[in-house]
Amino acid sequence: MSTPVGRLTVLYDADCPLCVHLRHWLLGQRQLVPLDLVPAGSREARRRFPDLDHTATLREITVVADRGQVYRETAAWIVCLWALADHRPRAHWLATPAGQPFARLTVLAAAKWREALKGPGGGPAGTDGPCGDGHCGATGPPG
Repeated sequence: MSTPVGRLTVLYDADCPLCVHLRHWLLGQRQLVPLDLVPAGSREARRRFPDLDHTATLREITVVADRGQVYRETAAWIVCLWALADHRPRAHWLATPAGQPFARLTVLAAAKWREALKGPGGGPAGTDGPCGDGHCGATGPPG
């Protein structure tokens, strides 16, 4: 028996222009499952999820369901789309074997764009930031 999801918390990098843009986009969508958007690594995130690796949440999108399920990277983006009324059918397709490669490439492209926005030092305007290693959640291909 599966556990129903009643609410999702999206942990996003508040210092990343792309992440902040996507936060606003998510909030502007009609939600079938309510989304709470909380800055990753923040005091609020640590209070809500004390057992989570908060350093990792700054490198990769992380979504936590109200029943304790944790989604990262591609699965996190798919579950965000699944929560939205106008995008649930697309989320179902992205979760299929046919859609998974497209979803993964989209997430990798977003990670590369995020990396470019962060600059060579990992933070805005070349400062050291949570992506100091220059990889901002851009992991290798699945498999």
